[in-house]
Amino acid sequence: MNQSDIANYCIEQLKKAGADKSQCAVSFSEQKELNVETGEMSLFRTTFDTNIGLSVIVDQKSGSVAINKTDTESIDDAVKKVMDMAKSSQPDDANDISPSQPQQSFSKGDEEPNMDKMYQRLDEFMDYVKTTHPTINMEAAIVDFSQSTSVFRNSNGVEFTSREGMYGFSNMFTAKDGKDTSSFNGMGISALNLDTPFIESGSAKRLLRQSTEQVRTKPVPEKFTGEIVVTPDCLGDFLGFITGDISDGKIISKTSIYKKKLNQQITDPRFTLHARPVSDEITDGYFITDDGYVAENSTIIDKGVLKTHLLSLYGANKTGGQRAVNGGGAFVVDAGEKTKDEIIKTIKKGILLERFSGGRPSADGEFSGVAKNSYYIENGEIQYPISETMISGNIQEMFNNIGEISSDRIDFGYCIFPWISFKGVTVS
Repeated sequence: MNQSDIANYCIEQLKKAGADKSQCAVSFSEQKELNVETGEMSLFRTTFDTNIGLSVIVDQKSGSVAINKTDTESIDDAVKKVMDMAKSSQPDDANDISPSQPQQSFSKGDEEPNMDKMYQRLDEFMDYVKTTHPTINMEAAIVDFSQSTSVFRNSNGVEFTSREGMYGFSNMFTAKDGKDTSSFNGMGISALNLDTPFIESGSAKRLLRQSTEQVRTKPVPEKFTGEIVVTPDCLGDFLGFITGDISDGKIISKTSIYKKKLNQQITDPRFTLHARPVSDEITDGYFITDDGYVAENSTIIDKGVLKTHLLSLYGANKTGGQRAVNGGGAFVVDAGEKTKDEIIKTIKKGILLERFSGGRPSADGEFSGVAKNSYYIENGEIQYPISETMISGNIQEMFNNIGEISSDRIDFGYCIFPWISFKGVTVS
């Protein structure tokens, strides 16, 4: 059976088993991957993955199960299991599936990988590293091509099909000079083609150079409250608190600090955040939401004003709020007016935060953690790379206390972020 036949069979069997409403998602994927380990080409492999996800509603009781086999016997067993799961759960009037929508198909990216170009790009990247930064130890570098096809169907007649071909590149490395070693660092990007060399993608060139500088570090001179410049690589760690706080879990449990903040100012007015899963601006987005709708682009925070919660169909039914037109991700932060270098020149005392290691922030946004691969700034100049240094503050207050947002941004394929400076952060 092909994917459409499998999805049809699943819906039919669930209906026969007594499901009031049901949905099925079938996906096939293939990944070809080239690996470098400890500086040498070490592996080429192809992996395959099959996934069938079944969800049902019976008397407003829900159940979900996933399997990786496509034979009818395995599907029949999964149908029985998911029905039993639903019947033993608690009823919830918020359970539902997406309504009837026009049948649609989506496609993007190459259908077959360019293996010669994959090898060439990885080889030239490694040659650049060995030639330009001989102290770098490339612990891992991976280039892959993922080809996936999927079908989504539900008992309301919804049927979406999608195909995607996506290249990915990621790496992890340290620098070693004599007995001195830097902390590990790395990055990852997504791309529809391999036109751009990996060394020119994302933050690759900057991070490699910085690691060679970070083999010898010094502590900050004293504890102080100052300004941090958060890089695009690190910004998601702080944005995640806001986006998580406006999603189903926190809004349903009423523990979100933004639960009653729709159409109110929640950040500095210069800050604008979009989710653009189907924009040409974002390479690695998505066509279909998890709750069974065609994804749309949205502005989450518009000049500091919260415009939408990221509620799914269930979350909207549960809270009486409005379902979001996407599930978040594919984030784009609007650029500011000054370059990152101009922003650094305005800072009297602070740090350039390249990587952050910390626990989950508290419910009100309080956080603390370690600044890694980072730099001390004084009188508008980057002074030196710092030893692991604690920073602490409140994320809600940080986004209301923005110094500047940079005009230059980094495009990782799955998000586009600038540098942002935040005032009032404690460094120790």
